[in-house]
Amino acid sequence: MKRGHIISIVATVAVLAFVAWIASNTTWVDVKVPLPASAEALSNPFYAAQRFAEQLGARTSWDRLFTNQRPDTVIVLGAWHWDLSPARRDAIEHWVESGGRLVVNLPMLRGGSDDFLRWSGIFRLPETVNIPKVRKNASDDDDDDTENGEPCSNFQEVRDGVPSSGPDAQYRLCGLAYRMPLGTAKPLDWALRGESSDIQALRVRVGRGSVTVIRNVGFQYRSLFKGDHGALFAAATQLRRGDEIHFLSETEYPSMLALTWMYGAPVVMLSLGVIALALWRGGVRFGPLEAEPQIPRRSLAEQIRGTGQFALRHGGGIALHAACIRALDEAALRRVKTYPQLRTKDRATALAQLTGFNRASLASAIHETQAREAPELRRIIALLEITRRQLLIEQKQSQRPRPRQNRASHGTR
Repeated sequence: MKRGHIISIVATVAVLAFVAWIASNTTWVDVKVPLPASAEALSNPFYAAQRFAEQLGARTSWDRLFTNQRPDTVIVLGAWHWDLSPARRDAIEHWVESGGRLVVNLPMLRGGSDDFLRWSGIFRLPETVNIPKVRKNASDDDDDDTENGEPCSNFQEVRDGVPSSGPDAQYRLCGLAYRMPLGTAKPLDWALRGESSDIQALRVRVGRGSVTVIRNVGFQYRSLFKGDHGALFAAATQLRRGDEIHFLSETEYPSMLALTWMYGAPVVMLSLGVIALALWRGGVRFGPLEAEPQIPRRSLAEQIRGTGQFALRHGGGIALHAACIRALDEAALRRVKTYPQLRTKDRATALAQLTGFNRASLASAIHETQAREAPELRRIIALLEITRRQLLIEQKQSQRPRPRQNRASHGTR
């Protein structure tokens, strides 16, 4: 056997042995990996809390603005500016005092937390206990003080100042990076007290309503699935079937148009009405406001008189006089074939012989082209027009056939 074949066989056996060793020392374990958020859960931080409350029989909504609510509703504040608007702050305080249930995650107040604590009667204790983050290793598999590498602490429920007993009164809260205990001079309606007697959540009565303050534990995104945060949510909101829960958060602000419509809808409608009326009043119409009067049709005589008056006013009547002379020459040519070759005086003489009018007047009317006064110009034009018509009348009479004379027979048969 050749040396190359021996090397190939040895290499193949080594590879197979390595694969067999990997297969024998490999263990397949199923690991649950949470799916990334999508759709509404990607943008709504209270999506999980809303679905949780709805499964327990409540009605929920995520709002960006505070509106007047019924006294029996629940409001959970997320990222909120308590002192942004005094009017809004007074409205929330009045709603609580009328019977509303307010739940506040104190670190989420972005402004006015001191004013809020002063109004509710709750204060922070100066002592701060740091909780180091526990590093998860092989020996921590059975450790109940961590969850997914985050530190967890146990708290006991306190009602009316008396610690409750039983497994339902124990809460396991995770992800607490630090503790800043709370305190109040008012009677405790409900609280969560830690092993060192520090209070991390409490509820006090304000008027006919209540205010619940929680430190470090929020109900946004996936934090509801840690420890007993779901039970804490139900206890903090005093959740009952049929409750109406509103989650308020200012992480996303409404647009200027939405705010304008919400706070000034009557003014917007009135302004739009005024603008529409102004556009309608000044717009182009499909027709006139009223029917145009019917213009009567002028007769031919009126048209001639109007044209003459226009020519008389513009150009001193020279054009009108020239037009009358041309018309007279055309009529005279029909009666006198040599009329264009006649001299000036002879033309007036020929017209006088044909019409019987005064020769001197005709000569003056034909050959005087200087500007004249309106009455004199009217007389000259009238004379020329009468002369023209007389020539045409005599021409028609001369062309009319003569009637035949019947010969009278005087003879006898």
